[in-house]
Amino acid sequence: MSISKYSIFVRRAGSTGAFLPNASAFVNDSLGSRPAAASSDSTCPRRFITTTTKPVHQINDNDNERSGILTSLFSSPPSREEVNPGVVEGTDFTIVMYPHPSLRAENDEVALPDEQESITKLSKEMLKIMYAAEGVGLAAPQIGVNKRLMVYNPTGDPRNWMSDETILVNPRIVEYSNAKDEEIEGCLSFPDMQGEVIRSKWIKVEAMTPKGRKIKKKFKGWEARIFQHEYDHLEGTVYTDRLSDETKKKVRPRLNELIEEYDGDDGVE
Repeated sequence: MSISKYSIFVRRAGSTGAFLPNASAFVNDSLGSRPAAASSDSTCPRRFITTTTKPVHQINDNDNERSGILTSLFSSPPSREEVNPGVVEGTDFTIVMYPHPSLRAENDEVALPDEQESITKLSKEMLKIMYAAEGVGLAAPQIGVNKRLMVYNPTGDPRNWMSDETILVNPRIVEYSNAKDEEIEGCLSFPDMQGEVIRSKWIKVEAMTPKGRKIKKKFKGWEARIFQHEYDHLEGTVYTDRLSDETKKKVRPRLNELIEEYDGDDGVE
């Protein structure tokens, strides 16, 4: 899960969609600022984030808008140019692209303490790949490993590893908020495409550390969205599954390109 690039942030009540290349990016008067939380749990605010270097789905609106600089979803603030790091020093794993079968395969529970050593090593390699890709999160299926393991850092800054790096083993969501919001998401396994996804504003999670310590936590806002995106990967779900029918039609040409570019005959849509 990651995009990074200069981005646009817009919040409004209603909108129409269009594909526009090279959109510029200004929001909120400060670099990398986060949107304020909605005042009521009964609303579903629309927060649209798009990037500047490729044709992407951008929202047009004549209503009142407020804009400023904000990083795109799953990028490291301040926003940087999106990269596919390929082979990263210190690991033989690489990010797999749609329609790689690992993105749809069942993901096995991690057996602790038996797999503690291997999972600790794997999670460190995943973090290396995530940072090299300028991302904030990565799930094991995205590197071709079908284990229930995810890593993330909401800041995307490796210098904040001690306070912000999170490694979660066998996570599960035990409660979702009824309140939702909508943001444009993208994914390194689906390069150069994006779309609006509705998710819960907060979630309650149970998981374990690689050492087997149990975790119970409530995630809100930005961190909740990151977690839900990565958790989808562990369920064999990708963000394009959650797009509206209209947006699915718009991204279909890019999906067809990824299928044509895929080097293998085992692709799974």
